[in-house]
Amino acid sequence: MSWLLLIVAGGLEVAWASVLPATNGLTRPLPTAAFLALLAASMYLLAKASETIPIGTAYAVWVGIGAVGAALVGIVFRGDPATGARLFFLGLLIVSVVGLNLVSGGH
Repeated sequence: MSWLLLIVAGGLEVAWASVLPATNGLTRPLPTAAFLALLAASMYLLAKASETIPIGTAYAVWVGIGAVGAALVGIVFRGDPATGARLFFLGLLIVSVVGLNLVSGGH
């Protein structure tokens, strides 16, 4: 159950990061409210997941999901560059998070 919470928390991180530009520096009320709600929900689920998953592993997975997810949202929806080097390093990030989980004895 903790891993499911962590994956959802990572997805919510992608969501709040994707909403952030629409806040225009946190000056637009509706996008800012959505950003804050998504951020709070993501943090709450990360906290719940870290009750049974080692915090280093949980945080790395959460950040990894968020970073890769936000980068992919940027590539697919915002026209961010999808260079070979960028995709290679996003893949390397995924491998690193999986490797950290394998060596940390994550539950």
